[in-house]
Amino acid sequence: MLAFFRVLSRLPLRVLHAAGVLAGLAAYALSGDYRRKLRRHLALAGYPRSLRGAAAREAGRLVGELPFVWFRPLAEVAARVRCDDVAVVDAAERSARGLLFLTPHLGSFEVTARWYSARRPITVMFKPPRQPALARVMAAARSGPTMRSVPAALAGVRAMLRALRRGEAVGLLPDQVPGAGEGRWAPFFGQPAYTMTLPLRLAQASGAVVVLAVGERLPGGRGWRLHLERLDEAPGPVALNAAMERLIRRFPAQYLWGYNRYKAPSGAAAA
Repeated sequence: MLAFFRVLSRLPLRVLHAAGVLAGLAAYALSGDYRRKLRRHLALAGYPRSLRGAAAREAGRLVGELPFVWFRPLAEVAARVRCDDVAVVDAAERSARGLLFLTPHLGSFEVTARWYSARRPITVMFKPPRQPALARVMAAARSGPTMRSVPAALAGVRAMLRALRRGEAVGLLPDQVPGAGEGRWAPFFGQPAYTMTLPLRLAQASGAVVVLAVGERLPGGRGWRLHLERLDEAPGPVALNAAMERLIRRFPAQYLWGYNRYKAPSGAAAA
């Protein structure tokens, strides 16, 4: 599978996006579970039926672009990213306090860490997939000279805290549903969602600067526009979800509405 991803990475980005659109629409048409989740979550957020197709197409583009983002040379990927907010990370780096990137399931969340790794070292946390072949692909994609991946476990948390205390950057997906005991219920588009407390604990333990990051996907295979903004309030579950909502409202079609955001982890107290 790794060799297959490397072959796909040689295709132009616009071709990968086009193939992804077909895959996204096919998944929406063929998977009843995915279709129900996408429809329900859009409705809960107050979005019209007309956004369903766009959301399915953007989810397909996300999957389609992964070989390009993961296995094209780092400099080539970074060159496709436009960022008008570099001053945000410049100021954070000058503080030497560590940099905590929070990137929701919005736009190309994979490209944000890749872009920063072309600048300075970054440690990213991810939950390995259950399929061994795909886990090997993701491990190869998310590791390199300036990018280190750690598992969503205690060892990974410790590694991230050490990186922050060295003044380095770390990144994670703050709207990923944590395990029981690792989160609190907080409103997300008006519904209770089990939300991780890890960003708050990392920020409190390290004094890191917290930065929200979104890789907006540009049309026509042109690449991405990276939006960065500092979060000055403590990234607790309520504040975190409010910030995520605000970002999603800017690019609603590019959020992964099919993600099971409202699930209750086994063993977690009822909302």
